[in-house]
Amino acid sequence: MFRDITLGQYYPADSYIHRLDPRTKITVTFLYMISIFLIRDIWGYLVAFIFLAFMIRISHVPVKFMVRGLKGIFIILIFTAIFNVFFTPGEVLFSIWKLSITREGIRVAVRMVIRLVFLVMGSSIMTLTTTPNNLTDGLEKIFRPLKRFKLPVHEIAMMMSIALGFIPILVEELDKIMKAQSARGADFENGRLSVRIKTMIPVLVPLFVSAFRHAGDLATAMEARCYHGGDGRTRMKPLRYGKQDYAAYTVAVLYLVLVIGIAVML
Repeated sequence: MFRDITLGQYYPADSYIHRLDPRTKITVTFLYMISIFLIRDIWGYLVAFIFLAFMIRISHVPVKFMVRGLKGIFIILIFTAIFNVFFTPGEVLFSIWKLSITREGIRVAVRMVIRLVFLVMGSSIMTLTTTPNNLTDGLEKIFRPLKRFKLPVHEIAMMMSIALGFIPILVEELDKIMKAQSARGADFENGRLSVRIKTMIPVLVPLFVSAFRHAGDLATAMEARCYHGGDGRTRMKPLRYGKQDYAAYTVAVLYLVLVIGIAVML
């Protein structure tokens, strides 16, 4: 089941979105996230859904692959819905023991679940269509003004990119460890919650050891290549905006204006 986590993975393809400048993809994703929190009614969610579906379509990333990535946040979606349904005050529909389900709670729960799904899928398009190196360069370019405040922009961008790149590696390691433990008789699916938590301890220990080993290997490789930070470093492929990037910015701004207009009018 851990192979269903798609965050941090790169899906190679030759699409319009793959060819965009990473700064464009980061900025458009940020604008899309802002728009999700501005939506107040079904028409806004419909516009956001159409925009997201269009982005997935032109990215050439299979829809099944995108939906599979939602399995990783399924538990979060369930808990979010439960907490909003039972703990949002309003008109009581019916009660279960000391807990009451309200009409407003159901409405808020549905909105929050939809928002989380849109946020995860929207951000996944960016990571699935951008290599870690390009993502690092894009983040560094965007955060460059912060250098005036003596912030290590290059190092921050590189750490974020490395963290995303390590997710698929650790997921694969976790899958191997769990299969090895299952072959030795471990049961991760059945039993009480306390028993299943105890069963996970022999899995987490070697996972942490593996994570530290990978981090040590990466640090050694960087030292062997005389890595010394972002000052004075050049890029083999400098980032440059093209016509497609300006077109993407235009579409994103028009989408944001449409969402704001719907939120204001309705």
